[in-house]
Parts: sequence; C-alpha cells; structure tokens
Amino acid sequence: MLVLQDWTLFLKQNLEAFIWLLALVLLAFMPVDAAGTSLCMFHQLGIESCPGCGLGHSISAALHGDLAMSIQGHPLGIVAVVILIFRIIAVFKAYFDFNKIIKEWYE
Repeated sequence: MLVLQDWTLFLKQNLEAFIWLLALVLLAFMPVDAAGTSLCMFHQLGIESCPGCGLGHSISAALHGDLAMSIQGHPLGIVAVVILIFRIIAVFKAYFDFNKIIKEWYE
C-alpha cells in the first residue's frame, strides 16, 4: 500500500509535467493533416482561423519531423515544443532534487 501512496504523491507533485507530457504524446499521435472533427470552440462557431489550433497542428507537424509544415502552421510551434520539453524536465528535476535534499537532511 505504501508503494501506491508513493505513486499518487509523485503524480500530485508532478501533475504539470504529466499534463504537458500527455499533451505532447497526444499531439505526436495526431495526424499532421488532421482535418476531421475538432473540439475547438472557434471551429464550432464557424471561425476557420484559430491561433490555438494552428499551434497544435504546428507542434504535431514538428513532432512528426515536418518542420516546413510546422512553421507554416504557426511560427512558434517548434519553439513551443522545445519550451515544453524543457519545462517537463525542469519539473521532474526540481522534484528529484528537492527529495534528495530532504532525504539527506533527515539522514
């Protein structure tokens, strides 16, 4: 039971990193030419140009290695991927560094 509590605590303390990681994984599995249904509120209202959707498609194209399509979708898509990867690493690193300090303090 202690192991399950450790995992739930780990998940709670790193929730931001897991959300960003899940978003990147979902965008990586999204087809680059995704023209199907959308959950975007702007698309539901009939507005075709949505900066959020452009960024999502740009990130998806960047994760698929299509840099030209990524820049065409949104100029900051590649930058967003890099920032998100660094943020995920920073959140996990902060968690493990903090726990290392606490463990050393109590020993």
